[in-house]
Amino acid sequence: MRDIINSIRGEYQRYKLLAEAAIDQLTDAQLSTDGGNGGNSIAVICWHVAGNLQSRFTDFLDSDGEKPWREREEEFRRRTVDKAELREKWEKGWSILLGTLDKLTDADLARTITIRQQPLRVDEALHRSLAHTSYHVGQIVYVAKSFRGKDWKYLSIAPGQSDTYAKSPTRDAASAHHAALAKPSKHK
Repeated sequence: MRDIINSIRGEYQRYKLLAEAAIDQLTDAQLSTDGGNGGNSIAVICWHVAGNLQSRFTDFLDSDGEKPWREREEEFRRRTVDKAELREKWEKGWSILLGTLDKLTDADLARTITIRQQPLRVDEALHRSLAHTSYHVGQIVYVAKSFRGKDWKYLSIAPGQSDTYAKSPTRDAASAHHAALAKPSKHK
């Protein structure tokens, strides 16, 4: 049975596409520009998310989630990248995560794994990771929106549209929001 795993997978995919829809609205130069008040660039955030997902979900059930080969401090190094390079790094982390989720069943949720030598049930580790990922996706969206200003294409309900949306909600389920975000963007 995979009801819970599929639900978690759907939320991960929602956040993956939110970040990608934000990134698609930017120029290559904006990807490497620091966020406001010296915050991390989108490139740095993507490197960190990808590194975290690779480390946590490689050999997920059988080895510590903080791999000895991970270079976490390097993830936060300033870098200049183009969209192709950023997407390649980003996809490495996400493909490992999604491949791991494809192999899990709801029965695996009660198993115990370790992260930094600390035991966690699989369900706890997945929720922790999903929260961590969504936190950083929020940063990506925030930084991207600040760069785009009035030209920002909203990824959810645009200001002033709440009442209209409430009459006919079409994106509340992760799969529906995922489908709406997956439509080709004019800003690529």
